[in-house]
Amino acid sequence: MNPLHRRHFLKTGVAASVASAAPVLTAALAPATAQAASPASTPPAQPTSEKPPKVTQILARYLVNARYEDLPANVRREGVRTLLNWVGVAVGGSREDPVKRSVAALGPFSGPPQASLLGRTDRFDIMNAAFINGVSSHIFDYDDTHLKTIIHPAGPVVSAILAFSEYQPVSGKDFLNALVLGVETECRIGNAVYPNHYDVGWHITGTCGVFGTAAAAGKLMGLTEQQMVWALGLAASQPVGLRESFGSMNKSFNPGRAAANGLFAALLAARDYTSSDGMIEAKRGWANTISTKQDYREITEGLGQHYESTLNTYKPFACGIVIHPAIDAAIQLRNENHLTPDMIESVDLKVHPLVLELTGKKTPQIGLEGKFSIYHSVAVAIIDGAAGEKQYSDSVVRDPQTIALRDKVTATVVPSIRPEQVDMTITLKDGRKLHKFIEHAIGSLEVPMSDQQLEIKFADLAAGILPREQIQALMQTCWQVESLPSAAAIAKAAVPPRGN
Repeated sequence: MNPLHRRHFLKTGVAASVASAAPVLTAALAPATAQAASPASTPPAQPTSEKPPKVTQILARYLVNARYEDLPANVRREGVRTLLNWVGVAVGGSREDPVKRSVAALGPFSGPPQASLLGRTDRFDIMNAAFINGVSSHIFDYDDTHLKTIIHPAGPVVSAILAFSEYQPVSGKDFLNALVLGVETECRIGNAVYPNHYDVGWHITGTCGVFGTAAAAGKLMGLTEQQMVWALGLAASQPVGLRESFGSMNKSFNPGRAAANGLFAALLAARDYTSSDGMIEAKRGWANTISTKQDYREITEGLGQHYESTLNTYKPFACGIVIHPAIDAAIQLRNENHLTPDMIESVDLKVHPLVLELTGKKTPQIGLEGKFSIYHSVAVAIIDGAAGEKQYSDSVVRDPQTIALRDKVTATVVPSIRPEQVDMTITLKDGRKLHKFIEHAIGSLEVPMSDQQLEIKFADLAAGILPREQIQALMQTCWQVESLPSAAAIAKAAVPPRGN
């Protein structure tokens, strides 16, 4: 199988649309960044025998000097959209079984009630709150996605810094700056090792998310450059997540654990708990240990000039990103032709090899498995015209009508099809053939979800958990994060009234 490479997700030239702005680096940062060439003069990759640049120190220096005032307007806006989407999915997942089990398991051992669980009235210590909110935000596989790496950036980062903001006062501007820096850190580190790291079986949201969390939390704690180096080093010692967990509760465990682990690293570093100064790039450090590819330029080049957060995307469908083109095609054909299941003879898909590797479960038995079944996803898209969290319940996966249509779906690997594409043909019982080719699905960089679509998604997720008026107020609080005196207002606004 051809490995999935980030280039498959982006058209040539997308990088040129990434936001540019004046560097945020101060004079103190200049010596470190001089080691990283500009994109226009990038030298050939260094032979592995040569000593790599001091990546951990370069990144740490950038993080401690980066200011909110230097964030370009489009970067701030995407950070706010990332926050809104995360709050919606975290509230939406708050009553699901993995959260209930986490609350029951950890409640007897939790420390002081320092932080909220979104969508619930429970309060936990910040470490356990970060973990449980991280689990909640990933349960539906409905969270944000950095398509270059398939990292879900917000889960680890926001889960940790929102919990911390309830423990120590944090302004909305500082909160947003930390969020952006956390996303930047985890995605740049992911770029450096992707796709090799992912292909061998690591769940990259967990393994890289811990760095983003340590960076964001460390920024809010005011770590020195040396302490930030240690925080990144301690994060490197805690990679979590394997792709074998996909389809089970363990998958949402991974971003939750990355949130808690990164916060753990920053808290220790703040007390001068030391680590190696080169834990990312050293011969026996993180990158060389967990990947056969290490491109350190992805981490160090263009810091403060271009931002990975502008490449973040938001899911319109509650399942693995590689299924989205097929769902988009199915819904379009359904709506254009007023299709009902009884009209259909067969559904034939041409897909990229990765689609079946990740989502080839032909006969899912539970909702979580349905999220990794392109067959189930196409069936519900045709039946309901949707693929939200309701379409991935245990009852829908076992519904006879869903199963009957699912059995009519076939998927054939065609190497020329890119991961973000699908070629669908629906044959009707009357002999007609309906065809749809999707180049870029809704929710991609090329066809992004609008603010209004994000609000509709948010309201649907929170319905039944929060009152309608509270849902609207919570969305406004997220949109206005930059003006909040205290970011803790977001968490407080997401707690339901007693009895809900």
